[in-house]
Amino acid sequence: MTSAEFIVHTLTERGLTIACAETLTGGGITQALIRVPGSSRVLGLGVVAYSDQAKVEILGADPETIWQYGAVSEETARETAERIAAVAHADLGLAVTGVAGPGGGSPEKPVGMVCFALKTPGETITRTCHFGDLGRDAIMDRSVQTALELVEEYIKQ
Repeated sequence: MTSAEFIVHTLTERGLTIACAETLTGGGITQALIRVPGSSRVLGLGVVAYSDQAKVEILGADPETIWQYGAVSEETARETAERIAAVAHADLGLAVTGVAGPGGGSPEKPVGMVCFALKTPGETITRTCHFGDLGRDAIMDRSVQTALELVEEYIKQ
């Protein structure tokens, strides 16, 4: 069973819902969930907000947070995960933001740095991964899988 299948089946059994806020994954997380039959019972909303303006206007990130910590930060991921859950009236809100490359990296935030956040009923979990400069597609694929694994880990607790 894939992570996406496990998530859809388990959330269905528990009567829980999820919403996704994606940037560098470009809808890949939402697509992985939608490929699972019955996903409409648990997935209410998936949004790709690539620009900082979209992160602020659609996902509710605070412009001050983006200015202070950057669009690629656990703080911004946290705000967008919490906002997408609220907007979708979902039990879980999943957000991912990062640098897929080949450009756009910096010494502080190199290509392959990806920040994740999962808003749950009790807390918001954040995580940063450094995948290295594997190439854009590989970073995107790893980010999708890591995001799904974050949800899976939470569900298995």
